[in-house]
Amino acid sequence: MNVLTKLRRFALTGAALAGLAGTAAPAADVPTEFTNAFRTEEIATNGTTLHVRVGGSGPTVVLLHGYGETGDMWAPLAANLARTHTVIVPDLRGMGLSASADAGFEKVNQANDIVGVMDMLHASRADIVAHDIGNMVAFALASRHAERVSKLVLMDAPVPGVGPWEEILKNPLLWHFRFGGPDMERLVAGRERIYLDRFWNEFSANPANFPEASRVHYAQLYAAPGRMHAGFRQFAAFDQDAIDNRAWLSAHGKLHMPVLAIGGAASFGPAMAAVMQAGAIDVQEQVIVGSGHWLMEEQPAATATAIETFLDEKPVAAESGHLRQTALTLEQAQAMPQSGAGAGTSGVAAIRTVLLSGDPAKPGPYVLEIHVPSNTAIAPHTHRDDRFATVISGTWYFGYGSRASDAVKPLTAGGLYTEPGGVAHFAFTRAEGAVVRLTGIGPSDTSFVPAPASR
Repeated sequence: MNVLTKLRRFALTGAALAGLAGTAAPAADVPTEFTNAFRTEEIATNGTTLHVRVGGSGPTVVLLHGYGETGDMWAPLAANLARTHTVIVPDLRGMGLSASADAGFEKVNQANDIVGVMDMLHASRADIVAHDIGNMVAFALASRHAERVSKLVLMDAPVPGVGPWEEILKNPLLWHFRFGGPDMERLVAGRERIYLDRFWNEFSANPANFPEASRVHYAQLYAAPGRMHAGFRQFAAFDQDAIDNRAWLSAHGKLHMPVLAIGGAASFGPAMAAVMQAGAIDVQEQVIVGSGHWLMEEQPAATATAIETFLDEKPVAAESGHLRQTALTLEQAQAMPQSGAGAGTSGVAAIRTVLLSGDPAKPGPYVLEIHVPSNTAIAPHTHRDDRFATVISGTWYFGYGSRASDAVKPLTAGGLYTEPGGVAHFAFTRAEGAVVRLTGIGPSDTSFVPAPASR
């Protein structure tokens, strides 16, 4: 099923939306107040001040809200995460209890807001969990500050300029993307609850599952001076956000960190993951049954479970000589971090190593790649373990023996050779570099063969 086919689900309204809701239990009237484990801070950052809730200890998680809500939407999830994580929950620029703002709503700039908060709270790196407008800030943060983001969760809203953005804009449900300006603000002034009810009702699987207490709470916050203005400005920045994201993807390619794309079954559903595959290499799909767009209100328990499971997920390591679970696309393999020399490599400084699975220095299976630049030679050497090798790209000149002048065979992409344990072999590139993938059973090592005495 292609992206546009999946997006048709998002165009459903009324009874069709309710019909997609499934049989999941309705949401409880969840609290919007944070527990005593959290403190609040007003943090000056990037020319504004954000209202921030902070609690717990351990690895950091940042939770970013969307339109029609504030950081209060995360209260139930934050309480769970705070048992094992440091949880940071800001109100976005100009929204909730953050300082009023008239400008700076481009998502790249708001990403800098969040980086400033992280800096002030000494959080060098974090998992980012986001919903709606928060997705857009989160994507800007993960792309422009990738070193600060470990994992990314994006919930039930597209990102400007990513995937079929122009097709998404044609959806009549999204007329509010272009609704804004002084006249629109005057029309909504004093009628904030009426305006917001439209979103809470039409984008829910069942409007009754967006609690009345939450509606009252958020309507009061959005009725405060400058708050609806900030909301409209979030949408008004979409055109620039799309330009920024397209330019970034063109220049740098997709995100490399793991991404969980969550869609409500009665809203984006599987289309959420389909859209994000245009912007990230490693995307997992999760569809929450019985929910529309407002996942934390409609199905808080199921949504929190999906998020916590993803954040707690760790790679299955090779233990006791067993092969770990690894399934990588070519894009994912190419995106793995490169390093210099290590166990089982030649140690030649110019060659870069990518460890795909296992650890050659330890007992058990491993897979690694060597990325060899042009005109680079590996002198005759041996390894203690038996190894298999496949040429992934380029031309690789390989031969057996203790003299680099012995018979050499040029191997191109798809070429296969073996490196039997203790058998001397050598290799080199010429005008073209090469990438070679090696597998073996560790521990491995490399012993260079002394050059034979000249006669």
